[in-house]
Amino acid sequence: MTKAVELSLKQWAEIYQLIAKHYPPSVLLIRNRMKKVLGFTSRTHRSWVSVSGYYTPVETIQLDFYDESKRTMFLLRYSDIIGKTSLDSNIE
Repeated sequence: MTKAVELSLKQWAEIYQLIAKHYPPSVLLIRNRMKKVLGFTSRTHRSWVSVSGYYTPVETIQLDFYDESKRTMFLLRYSDIIGKTSLDSNIE
């Protein structure tokens, strides 16, 4: 298994909509189908970040890839969305 791709909730919402346009709903709703067709599964991850001396929870989406070539294609296809917003935008 390769390293997980970490996305903000906003990034994942945009990517999810694009994936939903090209694949049937069963691919996004059934984890085994998602893993087989897209090469990854998604999970919500909460971490605690120190902001001004206080810890704040930050939720992100982790994409666990099982196929390196599908991971590369995902990063190439959605690099504009991944690159335009940062994970730090969740912390306010």
